[in-house]
Amino acid sequence: MPLTFDEHDRIPAIVQDAETKQVLMLGWMNRESLDHTFATGHVTFWSRSRDELWEKGLTSGNFLNFVSLHKNCEDNSLLVMARPEGPTCHTNNVTCYYREVDREHDLP
Repeated sequence: MPLTFDEHDRIPAIVQDAETKQVLMLGWMNRESLDHTFATGHVTFWSRSRDELWEKGLTSGNFLNFVSLHKNCEDNSLLVMARPEGPTCHTNNVTCYYREVDREHDLP
């Protein structure tokens, strides 16, 4: 089955460290960012705020080196296996998921 993109031609993509299996981040991809990822070997997203390609690490040097791409059972989300060069999060943390949800304070 072909991938199912949303109404904006995007699909959510979870990035996981290929070696440690730690979840690193969630980004959005489209056909152009997927082509760029395969062509360059660097994980590339579609920036929803800037409406342009976003090659992770291009400005910070913290690239995500592409290993493989997997789709879920409903063809509507992706799992990107990558080898990170440095921290993935813009806060300089290894992962964007470094904060645990506090039920009392975080849930409305």
